[in-house]
Amino acid sequence: MIELTPEQWKAVAADADRPPRVVDPNTHTTYVLVPEQVYDRAKGVFEASEDDSFVRELTPHVMKIFGEAGWDDPAMDVYDDLDPRSGL
Repeated sequence: MIELTPEQWKAVAADADRPPRVVDPNTHTTYVLVPEQVYDRAKGVFEASEDDSFVRELTPHVMKIFGEAGWDDPAMDVYDDLDPRSGL
């Protein structure tokens, strides 16, 4: 596990209404930090991706959780184009 430095914690706390984003300086990949309880509630959807009916049933609930975590930010719209299931 990675522990945040005091400076990193200040940056995370500065915009507590939206999940913070971090960038890997080597790959330039951006990651979104979400609270563990949000991840735990949503991870089942990712693990069960082979069963489309299950995904369709849970999608509205997951989107509600993500919205509460700040994922309804317009900056997140770019990820819709990356979801191969977006046509469901």
